[in-house]
Amino acid sequence: MVDNTLFIKKLKSHPIIVQIYVDDIISGSMCQSLCDDFAKIMHDEFEMSMMGELNFFLGLQIKQIEDGIFFNQSKYNKEMLKKFGLEDSKPTKTPISREIKLTKDDESDSVDSTKYQYMIGSLLYLT
Repeated sequence: MVDNTLFIKKLKSHPIIVQIYVDDIISGSMCQSLCDDFAKIMHDEFEMSMMGELNFFLGLQIKQIEDGIFFNQSKYNKEMLKKFGLEDSKPTKTPISREIKLTKDDESDSVDSTKYQYMIGSLLYLT
């Protein structure tokens, strides 16, 4: 599948990579002059602000160090735990043991399944 929001341009042996998502644009290159030239072109054409080094993008926390670029979603994890009232939950092994048999509980009140669908969707986004 081709990502039509990712652009790569190579000048000499230096590529610049540009990713666009709605109204957010990130760019990067090992060549500072390419980054500066791209920023100037964008500023000349569009009203925009430069945010400096990328630390957060589309829910991902980003850490740039000498060895590379690292992503994590701990902020998103904490937000979802709080949203679903699970901040004090204890970790457990998954998947659930095959020996545990689940049974239908006909005595309890019905629950709103959309809450659980939202929880599952949040987990899918996380992965």
